[in-house]
Amino acid sequence: MLSILINALKIIFLLGFLVFIHEGGHFCIAKLCKVRVNEFAIGFGPTLFSKIKGDTKYALHLIPFGGFVSLEGEEEHSDIDGSFSNVSIPKKIAIVLAGGTVNIVFGLMVYFILLTSSGNFSTNIVDYAIDGYSAKTAGIISGDKIVEINNKKVRNNTDINKYLNNYSPETELTLKVKRNNEIIETNVKPVNIVSKDIGIYFTNTKDLLPKIAVIENNSPAQIAGIKENDIIISVNNNSVENDLYKAINLIQNSTTETINLSIERNGEILEFNVVPKMINNYYLGVVFQTSGNNLFSNLYYAMLDTEDFITSIFSNLKELFTGKVNANQMVGIVGISDIVVNTSGIYEYIYIIALISLSLGITNLLPFPPLDGGKVVIYLIEAIRKKPMKENFEIQLQMIGFAFLIILSIYVTYNDILRII
Repeated sequence: MLSILINALKIIFLLGFLVFIHEGGHFCIAKLCKVRVNEFAIGFGPTLFSKIKGDTKYALHLIPFGGFVSLEGEEEHSDIDGSFSNVSIPKKIAIVLAGGTVNIVFGLMVYFILLTSSGNFSTNIVDYAIDGYSAKTAGIISGDKIVEINNKKVRNNTDINKYLNNYSPETELTLKVKRNNEIIETNVKPVNIVSKDIGIYFTNTKDLLPKIAVIENNSPAQIAGIKENDIIISVNNNSVENDLYKAINLIQNSTTETINLSIERNGEILEFNVVPKMINNYYLGVVFQTSGNNLFSNLYYAMLDTEDFITSIFSNLKELFTGKVNANQMVGIVGISDIVVNTSGIYEYIYIIALISLSLGITNLLPFPPLDGGKVVIYLIEAIRKKPMKENFEIQLQMIGFAFLIILSIYVTYNDILRII
């Protein structure tokens, strides 16, 4: 009973807080633009608390899944002083963008702070070169700092991995290495090592719990019946409890055609046999030093990782619009609740809050009515046409978009339920 209450509070706090800062963004910018706010409400249903201060009613409702800021003249034209109808288009756009922007900024700030607190980042400074690999043959030694690959700047190990992930096996890489304040240029041909992949990604946790966060669609793991939030207990009878990297290593380097996984799911231990797919991995054969665990170093490398994270977000959006990501991979309120319930520890819970805040902000700013991004598109069209869109047409446009979102939400929720049960 206590665990149910705690899980419910985790969901309520997360959704309530993210809605609060989202609507708070609209509210604050509206006030700065001198637009009259009739009501600022969190939740729906029966009112738990309400108070009128100035022209604004502040309300807290029983059901925490949502909220709204009601602006004078937003839904229908009004000539009352401070009406949204009468402010300039740049101010309208600023007010509409504020909610999603706050969610995005908050998510990135929390993500950056969590990274900064963790420390021990992988650098681009070589700790040692491994025998039998191209880096050792090319003369790379301990203390060398790889600063460029194919004339492109390298700042950390993540940059190096990007080049290796896109490496063409018929070519060589030109490395520029800094050694004793001297730049040395050398050519290397990465070594190809074939490893096994079952299409799973793990959560980012400090305790290194091998808990599955994402499963690729139609991957070997999904075909075998493994689900998100499953925790791997053993790989081929080798225990990997609280040892994420051991689990990854045993899966990738398995010598068997079928990988046996012991999975913990809702307190029950289940057995799965997974037939992996083979993938090519290219390596220079170097182990990089970790960064010093000090404030300056942590800030620098956390900034680089956050930059890479932002880049990956835009890459995912591109895949969404090009059809590489389908609706089956989307997560709705049921899926989000399941992810939140299965978080372990405050670090992971805060991390999930940051990710969901980012997702909420980005989704809300997509150029699709009736989302805030769709409203911005309408205002931009009005600015170009120099006259407002016909009210009936705008309402029809919003209703069509709303109907589509309802259908999509039902479909996503259905898939969420299938993933959970």
